[in-house]
Amino acid sequence: MKETGNAIMDLSFKFALDIIAFAEVLEQGKKFVIANQLLKSGTSIGANVREAQNGESKIDFIHKLKIAAKEAEEAEYWLLLCEHSENYPFNSQLLINVRIIKKVLNKIIGTSKAKQI
Repeated sequence: MKETGNAIMDLSFKFALDIIAFAEVLEQGKKFVIANQLLKSGTSIGANVREAQNGESKIDFIHKLKIAAKEAEEAEYWLLLCEHSENYPFNSQLLINVRIIKKVLNKIIGTSKAKQI
């Protein structure tokens, strides 16, 4: 993967790749529902971040990043379910990474809102 120099784009893309790999592990263990939910939310973060890069306005940019933040919350939820459920695989690095992504997104959203005023 070639880095773009845009931290949140690079973080969310790498996270999506890692989520795809982890979803395959879940599917091998026949944990299809969680695998599907995690795959959708975990890859949606980066898709919304990318979409935000071409937002029609500052408001649109912020809105799309807020959607990415909501997807990160959801991905964290599914990962926590894996961590606390019996007979589920768990990847602690994914949980660390999604929390980093949430912090970066919240910082960008906060800074963008401040510049909007």
